[in-house]
Amino acid sequence: MRAFRAGIAVAAALAVLAAPAAARTVNFDGRRVPVPAGWPVYRLADRPHICVRLDRRAVYLGRPGAGQRCPSDAIGRRRAMVVEPRSPRRASASALEAPGPEGTIGGTSYRGLGFDACAAPSRRAMAAWGTSPYGAIGVYIGGLNRACAQPNLTATWVGEQVAAGWHLIPIYVGRQAPTSSCTSCAKLSAGQAGAQGSAAARDAAAEAQSVGMGAGSPIYFDMEAYGRTTSASAATLTFLSAWTTELHALGYVSGAYSSSSSGIADLARAIGSSYALPDDVWTANWNGIQNTSDPFLPSTAWSSRQRIHQYRGGHNETYGLVTINVDNDYVDGATVGKSVPPPLVVKRVRPHAAMVSAWVGCGLPDGCPGHMVVRSAGTGTGSRAFELSGGRSHTFRLTLNPRGRKLLARRGSLKARLLVAIPGARTTRAVRFSR
Repeated sequence: MRAFRAGIAVAAALAVLAAPAAARTVNFDGRRVPVPAGWPVYRLADRPHICVRLDRRAVYLGRPGAGQRCPSDAIGRRRAMVVEPRSPRRASASALEAPGPEGTIGGTSYRGLGFDACAAPSRRAMAAWGTSPYGAIGVYIGGLNRACAQPNLTATWVGEQVAAGWHLIPIYVGRQAPTSSCTSCAKLSAGQAGAQGSAAARDAAAEAQSVGMGAGSPIYFDMEAYGRTTSASAATLTFLSAWTTELHALGYVSGAYSSSSSGIADLARAIGSSYALPDDVWTANWNGIQNTSDPFLPSTAWSSRQRIHQYRGGHNETYGLVTINVDNDYVDGATVGKSVPPPLVVKRVRPHAAMVSAWVGCGLPDGCPGHMVVRSAGTGTGSRAFELSGGRSHTFRLTLNPRGRKLLARRGSLKARLLVAIPGARTTRAVRFSR
């Protein structure tokens, strides 16, 4: 993954800088690796489940394991040294190839329970959690303050999880507010907040694209809790405004995660201002309630399926004998996933004298047997049956019956309603016939 390669580059630089103060050197993969004084050394081949924490001063020798056991709340500036073997990584077998640009996955809405974890779980863990009540998972795609290595998060993994029915919530952990409660995080600068927000959006879009999340996907900026001062709030809103504007220019949906009483409160205060606001908000309020209500958000704001609520913080849960440390979320907003087509779509309704045409699309996999009916003032003035295969569409024409034609001839025009119905779905459109 692109961000992880960047982490390796940082680690290499740290190794060089730290060499003069190194207490010792260790041998790994035919190399002598300088270790800064006081830093622990972990050989990942011997400890495959250890969490590779990029926010800690530590030396990791080897490749991060697929089954890392990470705390859900890890966050902070990259400090670790990760030294991987020089031998090429063996490609793992996969049912799906990594999608190219033409095969990227876009955004869709989801309503239901979700969770977020610091490191994307392995394919085996995700399969085991198929028995859980969750249908969505938050994944950390990048950012200067992302704390956990992501060996599993690839375009292939994304494609597999979406194909399995999971909805993904991409999270980017960039610079934090000047008064952030994260003492180890890189902070944004009030004088450069706009430029830094735009740069974060460009990097986030590149990270999303690299793992197969294409245009139309949401990306949520993780802005941890901070002290609300006049200057800190203004800088944070400027940063998030630039983040939103740049993401929109790149074709992505903007999201923002924050504490209910800090970032979310500031976003609510900015409604109606000149700040560009995110399309979706993700509130952290650990009240245990599975809904998207928030005391700092008016009910009319972000009300069209544009919210996520993190209602419980980090704890262990086990499904299918696999334990993951997670936060809990109630999701009713934008995710990355497989769109479920509506069962019935009716477009381009056009009357022509005593006839009306309508484009009808069928979203049911088993097909759509249906009827089209025209009624005027409660009177049936035309009908016809149709049938479509699943996923197919067609433009159908319906001619008024003798009663309808007689009414049209007498009045010169006829107001009516077109009803299109299939099993379990129906829609109506107003139409006007003219001689």
